[in-house]
Amino acid sequence: TEKYYGLEKQIDSKQKSLDELKTPEKSYLDLKIEIAKRIMQNCHFCARRCGVNRLEGKVGYCRCGSQITVSTIFEHMGEEPELVPSGTIFTLGCTLRCLHCQNWTISQWYESGEIYSPEMLAREVENLRKSGCRNANLVGGEPTPWLEQWLQTFKHVKVNIPVVWNSNSYYSKETAKLLAGFADVYLLDFKYGPGDCAERISDAPNYWEICTRNHLYANKYGELIIRVLVLPEHLECCVRPILNWISKNLGSSTRTNIMFQYRPEWRAHEVPELRRRLTRSEMEKAIEIAKQAGLTNFIT
Repeated sequence: TEKYYGLEKQIDSKQKSLDELKTPEKSYLDLKIEIAKRIMQNCHFCARRCGVNRLEGKVGYCRCGSQITVSTIFEHMGEEPELVPSGTIFTLGCTLRCLHCQNWTISQWYESGEIYSPEMLAREVENLRKSGCRNANLVGGEPTPWLEQWLQTFKHVKVNIPVVWNSNSYYSKETAKLLAGFADVYLLDFKYGPGDCAERISDAPNYWEICTRNHLYANKYGELIIRVLVLPEHLECCVRPILNWISKNLGSSTRTNIMFQYRPEWRAHEVPELRRRLTRSEMEKAIEIAKQAGLTNFIT
């Protein structure tokens, strides 16, 4: 990875030309695909490390098999300003169980979706580019369980298009390493503070440790945009430690989207404080916390 990034920097700075380099029999992407295939046999793309052999038809927590299953593909105008129009591809399945999930029909397989081969999905990516999309936005659900299939897909893509990895951040170290050099933009959720909120609401033990590690890695190997969805009554336990950590560890200019779109969905009624929307005072408080943290590049 370090050698690859060193070479990439030399090419970007025009110290080297692609024309000078020999075309290898196998590419860096081929290597990533082979590693991802092996992970499929003992699945540990996400932090749960279920260890099932998905190539033999077994499924783990996310219920994802061996063939990528897609809900919808469309040009999205509602993403961050620098990303739109964004070519979003929503896949089924997720590595979390957020009780308030707004995409619960996708994440929890209430939809049947459509199975795509890598070649078919590559043509869809190319069509998104031709229609004017600035990027291919891999989302769900959660893209992490489908990393092997995504790597296979982009081996067949014949246009130059940036990859946006739109994730809940709950993925393994091995996945983080595979993403380096594949994802151009990391659009990562930072959902919870260091307390028990993540496990209580999203069934995500050790979320803080895993999430912070992956944000540090993403910041090193790509462009990072962080999403912080503000939940009712979670300003001090979650929003404040999250924004303070971002400012201290990633820098005050880190692009951060403080989101006020929360609405009670799916099983949110099981968590008393999540049965309502945010109040105006909670929104104002979140902005105040961001300013106190010293963040200078946040949007709402």
